[in-house]
Amino acid sequence: MSAPRLSSTPLPGIGVRYDLTTRDSRRLSVVAHRDGHRTISAYREDDPDACDLSVRLTAEEAAALIDALMPAHHTPNLLSTTDLGLVAERIELPGSSHWNGRLLGESRLRTDTGASVVAVLRRAEAIPSPAPDFRLAGGDILIVIGTREGVEAAAAILGRE
Repeated sequence: MSAPRLSSTPLPGIGVRYDLTTRDSRRLSVVAHRDGHRTISAYREDDPDACDLSVRLTAEEAAALIDALMPAHHTPNLLSTTDLGLVAERIELPGSSHWNGRLLGESRLRTDTGASVVAVLRRAEAIPSPAPDFRLAGGDILIVIGTREGVEAAAAILGRE
């Protein structure tokens, strides 16, 4: 049995797709649409490229599902929408990214999107409030906060090859 794997792919103009491969090698995906909707898809066990089920949820339905998956007594994982209209998301920097090995400030994320990188997770280390001279590396997970549109634009910039 292999460990679960989660990856994200920016979908310009649409949102972000998150793909989960479970320990049992089953594939699930969630598309976080820019308008707040979510599409959850499950793929066939005998053909991981064939979709077996796809359900589109409103933002409210997605929030209810999150509550069921992560009850209120559990500490949430930073990935939440606040009443202020801000979201925080984990964005993985692909090894093939144009920004791999470059300085965070060179990306102009905050200037161009209004979204801020508040921390970087690298292996077992967390780097809070990385400065513009912080050197990015493939596999880094950036915690980005901003408006939904700003975070999606940041994901698109970081995914650039």
